[in-house]
Amino acid sequence: MGDQMTDISNFAMQENAHRHLWMHFTRMSETNQVPIIVRGEGVWVYDQYGKRYLDGLSGLFTSQVGHGRTELAEAAARQAGQLAYFPIWSYAHPMAIELADRLAELTPGDCNRIFFTTGGSEAVESAWKLARQFFAVTGQPERKKVISRNIAYHGATMGALSITGVTDIKTPFEPLVAGAVKVPNTNFYRAPYFADDLEAFGRWAADSIEQAILMEGPETVAAVFLEPVQNAGGCFPPPPGYFQRVREICDRHGVLLVSDEVICAFGRLGHYFGAERYDYQPDIVTMAKGLTSGYSPLGAMAVSDRLVEPFLQGESFLHGVTFGGHPVSAAVALANIDVFEKEGLLENVRENEGAFKAALDTLSDLPIVGDVRGAGYFYGIELVKDKDTRETFDDDESERLLRGFLSGALYEAGLICRADDRGDPVVQLAPPLTCGPEEFEVMTTILRSVLTEAWKQL
Repeated sequence: MGDQMTDISNFAMQENAHRHLWMHFTRMSETNQVPIIVRGEGVWVYDQYGKRYLDGLSGLFTSQVGHGRTELAEAAARQAGQLAYFPIWSYAHPMAIELADRLAELTPGDCNRIFFTTGGSEAVESAWKLARQFFAVTGQPERKKVISRNIAYHGATMGALSITGVTDIKTPFEPLVAGAVKVPNTNFYRAPYFADDLEAFGRWAADSIEQAILMEGPETVAAVFLEPVQNAGGCFPPPPGYFQRVREICDRHGVLLVSDEVICAFGRLGHYFGAERYDYQPDIVTMAKGLTSGYSPLGAMAVSDRLVEPFLQGESFLHGVTFGGHPVSAAVALANIDVFEKEGLLENVRENEGAFKAALDTLSDLPIVGDVRGAGYFYGIELVKDKDTRETFDDDESERLLRGFLSGALYEAGLICRADDRGDPVVQLAPPLTCGPEEFEVMTTILRSVLTEAWKQL
């Protein structure tokens, strides 16, 4: 009887998921069973049937400390029992104050003022608004434009979507916010110039930012938004010297540099912030996801002292969100940082990232694998039709490969990762920071089997 009741319950969940739940970035025309995850423990998650999956994407680049951490749940419960909610509009509460102080110690350089949001898109939106108001109150109101990179994803709200460089997800919502300019990214595998010289390619990619600033008119450009390692397109690391050159260009033209670290912060690259790994100083840092390891929604931007100064003289930053700096989320973030420190998670990533890359590199002998790239615990595997010519798949082929086979086959094999077609087809991996060689072997074994079968079906 128990199993029968469970089957009925599972059937009801499927029916209700198809009838009532609007999943994000998901085609509702699909009639397949919706994967329903009901439990997590460490690096593993379990579906409604009890089947186990290795979470090779940390949920969505988020679950840094892994699943089922009772200390984070207990921190949330304690805070909810004491003060479940109060805004930080004209008021403050201890958790927001303590977390802001803690983050100011961790953020790069003089990014000492913390503005809280509830997620990454809001953090990016806030950064653009701050840049525009900063220049308005300092006598340069024409500085409103922003520069970002092709295929880069910076969020889904209208401002963040405008900064985003993924055309297909923007077109239905046009016209977007004016003044968002795109420049080349750092995909060296498909470098249009200097394809045999990584540093020269990096100089060219950085100089394209200066060319865009000059083309638009430096007096009209407010900020450059860059991820330390670009996510969309499949994990593009910066060439040596790239960010130092970008910083020089921004300084030369009075443009702000925003480090969008919604994915890259909190250990994904082996440091609290990617700017630390790549040794550059941003004016604003955006963050979310790993800030709480997903145990409660929270985002933020950290702002340099120079940008805060005008707002200490009587100006108000005319922006805010109801749940920014939520007491429960702030308490979870503090407990999350405690786990990082107690368990040495940053050190774990730095010690094991070489083994992670080496494990993924073993897949390079497969005819479908063109490039393996990334940093820390953040990697993409680009898939190709021809390794020698680097020929990619057309749209129909990508559809059949990624959605028609790979996404489902990887899940059925017990690995949660991302088969992504924002750019050339890639499989992305970003496991929890607690992972080590044992989990790397599980991932590569599954990937080898599924990618081999994918090649046979081409």
